[in-house]
Amino acid sequence: MSRFVTVDRDTSYLLPPSVDEWLPANHLARFVVEVIEPLNLSALTRQYAGRGSAAHHPAVLLALLVYGYASGVHSSRKIERATYDSVAFRFVAANTHPDHDTLATFRRRFIKEVETLFVQVLVLVLVLVLVLVLARDMKLLKLGHIALDGTKINANASKHKALSWAHANKIEAQLRQEVQTLLALAEDSDTQAIPDGMDVPAEIARREARLSAIAKAKSKIEQRAAERHQLEQQEYEAKTANRQAQREAGNKPRGPEPKPPQAGPKSTDQINLTDEESRIMPVSGGGFEQSFNAQAGVDTQTMWVVTAHVSQACNDKCEIEPTLKAIEALPLELGQVQTLIADNGYCSQANAQACADAGVQALLALKRQAHHLPVMERFAPDAPEPEKPTAMQRMAHELSTTAGRALDALRKQTAEPVFGIIKHVMGWHQVSMRGLDEAQGEWNLVTMAWNIKRMHVLRGV
Repeated sequence: MSRFVTVDRDTSYLLPPSVDEWLPANHLARFVVEVIEPLNLSALTRQYAGRGSAAHHPAVLLALLVYGYASGVHSSRKIERATYDSVAFRFVAANTHPDHDTLATFRRRFIKEVETLFVQVLVLVLVLVLVLVLARDMKLLKLGHIALDGTKINANASKHKALSWAHANKIEAQLRQEVQTLLALAEDSDTQAIPDGMDVPAEIARREARLSAIAKAKSKIEQRAAERHQLEQQEYEAKTANRQAQREAGNKPRGPEPKPPQAGPKSTDQINLTDEESRIMPVSGGGFEQSFNAQAGVDTQTMWVVTAHVSQACNDKCEIEPTLKAIEALPLELGQVQTLIADNGYCSQANAQACADAGVQALLALKRQAHHLPVMERFAPDAPEPEKPTAMQRMAHELSTTAGRALDALRKQTAEPVFGIIKHVMGWHQVSMRGLDEAQGEWNLVTMAWNIKRMHVLRGV
């Protein structure tokens, strides 16, 4: 008697196989299809003209992308290959095989809609909102405390393709000199030999094309510098007025006098010639990369991403306002966000006031907190709230209370694990397309995949 399982690759199936029998009942691929298929995708389907050969349904393509992001397969070529090699992808694709061009075109074509839908105009953010509502029906999501944090995501561009203002001027002067040299060589071609293999008109045209590209890049750097100067001028005037008000009140302003900002580009101002909307940003571990700043507001109870946006800012000072707008746009069925928790990179008087105006309690860390507080300080009674406090004073008092410290501790264990899983388990470190809108849309897809993946786990629990 044989001790081994019989191996037979030649006998045909007696009955047609069913893709429904290929996966376990609780597999993530089943859950992705279960969530995506009932959704109203009419805003996508009506954009198909109906001419030519039959198209793959948007629900299938969207489900393939979402399951791909959730399982660490982001490339359209790899997804196409997986529809042949992977049982799970075959199930999601219903045993069809959309090619990589179809998948890439679908993602590129509707990525702007993803951004628009996030502000409740079109479909893919509607998918996220409907999934959130589904989670509320499953009693998994009860909005209350949101931890906000950001992470740097690599752009689809090399930092070595960045052109600084100083280097642009240097290269521009060099190219103009070379054009004059080539023109002089062309005029004296009758008396001066042209080097073998040199096509003078082609060389001149090549340099003129580079000069035109550099001129466009410099114009955009100047535009950014003008916008920055306007903001810096407003901040300078606000600081000057505040110090003058302190003097009139009989108080001596603290610190040095603010210096007026200087107009015009700085020598270090730069633009990336591959993706001009990305920015050079410092990254954890040291160094700089061409990146975007991906923000996520995560529910502290379920670790669900409920707000997601992408920024070009290197720091997080300006990310509270778009987060509050996203919170305001959430359906009422999800409940009311009570507290927004973030580290001291978000802390400012303006942000504390913006949260107060929005009816959201702000817990923005004032500074880096020391570990291992003295035992008597940990168990000390809460100090009384100051009379007629400003938004900043009220926030500082809340952070000093026992309840405030407990909530602030949640931010350290809420958003960071989400970023860690997205980057190191789902394998998403870099955007696939170029431009801020495309990065925003892909971040929406990634966080949607995370939410479905997370809800699948919570439903099993």
